[in-house]
Amino acid sequence: MIEVESLTKQFGSKRAVNDLTFTVKKGEVLGFLGPNGAGKSTTMRMITGFIPPTAGNAKVCGISIVDRPNEAKTKIGYLPESAPLYNDMTVLGFLKFCAAIRGLKGVAKNDAIERAIETCFLTTVAKQSIDTLSKGYRHRTCLAQALLHDPEVLILDEPTDGLDPNQKFEVRQLIKRLGKTKAILFSTHILEEVEASCSRAVIVDRGKIVADGTPAELVAQSGTGSLTDLFRKVTSRDTEAAA
Repeated sequence: MIEVESLTKQFGSKRAVNDLTFTVKKGEVLGFLGPNGAGKSTTMRMITGFIPPTAGNAKVCGISIVDRPNEAKTKIGYLPESAPLYNDMTVLGFLKFCAAIRGLKGVAKNDAIERAIETCFLTTVAKQSIDTLSKGYRHRTCLAQALLHDPEVLILDEPTDGLDPNQKFEVRQLIKRLGKTKAILFSTHILEEVEASCSRAVIVDRGKIVADGTPAELVAQSGTGSLTDLFRKVTSRDTEAAA
């Protein structure tokens, strides 16, 4: 469902993403891990067509995001980092607006909005103005727009950011449930989310993949039974970079 082929992004003299290759199959939830600045968000922005790659390609449901970007984007639900919202809209109004942009009409549009509201636990705030929402509810509103058109592929950048422990649990369970029928790629720096939500994970550092496997395989690779220890072993720390 997602095929990343030698994806590279250069910003001036800095290579943010360096020849990445990986796949995400239908029914797979791939956790995309790495320290800050590892290239996670840049990779996701290229896969979704938000920014062009310097080299390489990404295919979504067999469609090249480089050669046929508009067609590929119809297959994607995208929750970007710090997703923008229109503060003067209500939650319901915002979702109606997003559904219209997606080309949904009539009964299909209303059903999609109702399903997204229920799925993301927004019923109690549906008629509330977005500027009055907590950070958690704002984030869930952004997640709801990514689900409106029932996409085959979900790309989620830090989907539990700003949520309280109960909300994080709900979103992790939602990701696992959606992952049974979709291909999901989501980034996180919260290592516990790997075992909670992922069927597989990759760790990236300085734009390259440094570890890849199921949660159990990654824990075994650590040598200590700790994913945190593996993460620290295979990634560079800011203190080392400054030394």
